[in-house]
Amino acid sequence: MRILIRTSKWAIWARRLASLVLPLVVITVALHWQRLITSDVFLVAAAVVGAIAVLTLLVSVLALGRLWHTGDQGWGRALLGLLISLLCLVPYGWYGALALQYPAVTDMATTERGQLPLLFEPGMETMPTPRVLDAARQKAVFPNVAPRTYPLAPAQTFALVNRMVDERGWTVLLSDTPVDTAPGRITAQATTLLGWREEIVLRVMADPEGSRVDMRSASLNALHDFGSNGSRIEEFLVALDTEVTTLLRDNPLVTAPLEADEEPPAVPLPRPAP
Repeated sequence: MRILIRTSKWAIWARRLASLVLPLVVITVALHWQRLITSDVFLVAAAVVGAIAVLTLLVSVLALGRLWHTGDQGWGRALLGLLISLLCLVPYGWYGALALQYPAVTDMATTERGQLPLLFEPGMETMPTPRVLDAARQKAVFPNVAPRTYPLAPAQTFALVNRMVDERGWTVLLSDTPVDTAPGRITAQATTLLGWREEIVLRVMADPEGSRVDMRSASLNALHDFGSNGSRIEEFLVALDTEVTTLLRDNPLVTAPLEADEEPPAVPLPRPAP
């Protein structure tokens, strides 16, 4: 007599839910990246997808428990559901850890934000009120978010800044080179892994020591930047410190005094080591 071994219904549902939640994660992020859905819709969709991923995880665990006791078929389905649900929940865990590590801010700057205005875009009038830190708290969390002064002419510093922006692949929206006493300015946008847009403003102006660089990075239509804006400013300015140090080391005459009508010398900009 043949003994039929049935397939666990829990395992079947674990597989079905897994085949649903993975495409939902990919499609939701892709739509947000392409700006086909607004950030508000993305947050709701992300919450729904997260709930489905948790449900898939619970059903998969229950399926494995049932299979252990009954000996039914369906181990592959249950394990696949478990694996996919854990994979889909990784971003939630990652951003949850960042939310615990960094304060809930959306706007970081090295100087007063009125001096580094963002560009107006349709819909920005409905943006949430920017969340900022006081000076003491900002210094404690992001100690390298501070203005930089260099013994270089503003045009030379601006050339370095402009190249570094290009290397990072940011979308440049505005670029004005410094002229006479007018500061140079670059406004660009970056997109995070989940499709959040963040605007970067850089200003290079004359300073008694040579030139000064200020920077602002702000999230658009977000409630928490998970540390991205402060980390971006710190990374950029520390890298700029290194570039200027390399430039001065390799070109010791670059800071020689200039006559009133003399242009700053053209010097080769340092390139990152391969």
